[in-house]
Amino acid sequence: MPQPGSATVRSRVRIPLTFPDGYRAEAEVFTFHGLADGAEHLALALGAVPDGGTPLVRLHSECLTGDVFGSDRCDCGPQLRESVELISGAGGYLLYLRQEGRGIGLYNKLDAYALQDSGLDTYDANTALGLPEDGRDYTAAAQMLAALGIDGTGGTGGTGGTGGIDLLSNNPDKAAQLGRLGVTVRRRVPTGVHLSASNVRYLTAKVERTGHSIELSRLVG
Repeated sequence: MPQPGSATVRSRVRIPLTFPDGYRAEAEVFTFHGLADGAEHLALALGAVPDGGTPLVRLHSECLTGDVFGSDRCDCGPQLRESVELISGAGGYLLYLRQEGRGIGLYNKLDAYALQDSGLDTYDANTALGLPEDGRDYTAAAQMLAALGIDGTGGTGGTGGTGGIDLLSNNPDKAAQLGRLGVTVRRRVPTGVHLSASNVRYLTAKVERTGHSIELSRLVG
């Protein structure tokens, strides 16, 4: 995969975060110029990376239904809440990527929900609409990390570090794409298992179809 062109930090501002369960954190939010897909992605710097440490990074794809409205058809909202707390403790970044519905967009995602209600899983619903199972490209994420001073070998400019990242994700494709884009993923850290009666089929499909590192025994045991 060709290496992405450069992006630069456009602005930065501190924003207090409060979640419905009362958890609070403070983030320094970065915007960017020059991202490959032209979307308004954000990076939230949370906590402080210790000297010689490796930043913990999550690539979190926007999910209006889960992140904002609290839908439990997926695990996105709980993963977002968990990620903010874990990264605040370890030091690192949450990249909030405008990739609704694994890149197919909000309206298409809701159309796919209707097909899932008819019995299709989350991936087959996308392909039934003539769309990719997962249309996400993480070139912009690699550009954002580079603009923040993180790359395969350069550490975490201004915050210490030994090069590369620890990736907070169950999804092997995120690590694989970042590696091809020149980002060293030192290790992949799984999220928790955020199970509900409404998302068990969704989580099962993620494990069986795309190899997500979710402990299925905890879903069906």
